[in-house]
Amino acid sequence: MKLTLSDQKTGGDLLLINGEEDFDRFFYTRDRAKKYFTIAWNTGPKQTVTIDGAAHEFNTDTLLPLMFDQSFTFEKPANIVAWQFNREFYCVIDHDAEVSCAGFLFGMGDILFISLDDPELYRLRLLLDIFIQELNTQDHHIQNEMLVMLLKRLIIVVTKLARAKYVPEEKHQDQKLDIFRKFNLLVEVNFRSEHTVNYYAGLLNKSPKTLSNIYSLYHDKTPQQVIQARIILEAKRLLYYTTKSVKQITYELGFDDPAYFCNFFKRHTKQSPVVFRTDKAPSELTQ
Repeated sequence: MKLTLSDQKTGGDLLLINGEEDFDRFFYTRDRAKKYFTIAWNTGPKQTVTIDGAAHEFNTDTLLPLMFDQSFTFEKPANIVAWQFNREFYCVIDHDAEVSCAGFLFGMGDILFISLDDPELYRLRLLLDIFIQELNTQDHHIQNEMLVMLLKRLIIVVTKLARAKYVPEEKHQDQKLDIFRKFNLLVEVNFRSEHTVNYYAGLLNKSPKTLSNIYSLYHDKTPQQVIQARIILEAKRLLYYTTKSVKQITYELGFDDPAYFCNFFKRHTKQSPVVFRTDKAPSELTQ
């Protein structure tokens, strides 16, 4: 089952996928024009999900938020329920104060697997039923408003569960978490051109040391390591999913010297960009 709502005026899309055998996403090739955020729910037994070429265990009754620029495949896609939406339908940044998910669910830099207990499973199944009913309604004006409200509710539920698992209880938690999230968002927007912690600390009106102390509460990497990891991830994606040359990728990621970029990439991956591409190149590149 695949139910969709598209708003011709705004370009907003909402999709509900349930039991589809061919559900996957390849952002850098087939799906580049469809910038969909995804919340996936594994309703079946444990399976493997492959995200940007890396395999992960996806346990039963677990939620997985995915950024619009992540490519993924599921071992058993028919067991996946997924909500997909673009910024035109619901912008997680514009609604950030309401749902507190931008820079946390989407843009944290890590893969978040959020397990569901029995009460949350019950609520999610009820919410899924209402989504299906509303997507099948014929009143498009009321339908759009209702589905935005339902999607907001879904994001609030997922964010609450993720925070309970990944965010430590601490004094002044909300203020520190807000800085953490804003840093993630700023890195996501600027990592191609800005590679230093000083730049982001300045935007946040914090010292690099303060930023490092706050970030250590929520992540096992330093802010500098997060910036570097985001650059490496994008380099891997470009090498894995596109035919762009190493020189083109060098300049796209804000480096002036291809040799320096190659050394940077090898230092973090133990492989040169050329060797990585040779070892990892998937069949999608030829499609």
